[in-house]
Amino acid sequence: MQYLLAVQFDESAPPEPEEDVRAMMARTGEVTDEMKDAGVWVFVGGLQHSDATTVVRTAGGTTAFTDGPFAETKEQLGGFWVIQAEDLDQALVWAEKCSVACGQPIEVRPFDDGSRRR
Repeated sequence: MQYLLAVQFDESAPPEPEEDVRAMMARTGEVTDEMKDAGVWVFVGGLQHSDATTVVRTAGGTTAFTDGPFAETKEQLGGFWVIQAEDLDQALVWAEKCSVACGQPIEVRPFDDGSRRR
């Protein structure tokens, strides 16, 4: 099953020093390489700050485009890995490694394979 390992970070926190950011990127790169070597890696991506977000809403035949994130929260999605894991337990092992590497919480969510649809 494929899992999304989503990095959650607090955008209201002061910016990290550049050297700390470089060290974090090196650590997350090492985890990504480890995922590739283990054959679980599918895709990885980092996201720009949430102020670069555009939300598209459709209702009643009209479409509205709004700047900024949909959710009013301090924590935002900052990046993610997509992995192919045998089960949730294996995905959680990788999520722990990712959390240690980037110093942020990791949300683990399985992809919908359509089996739970009615």
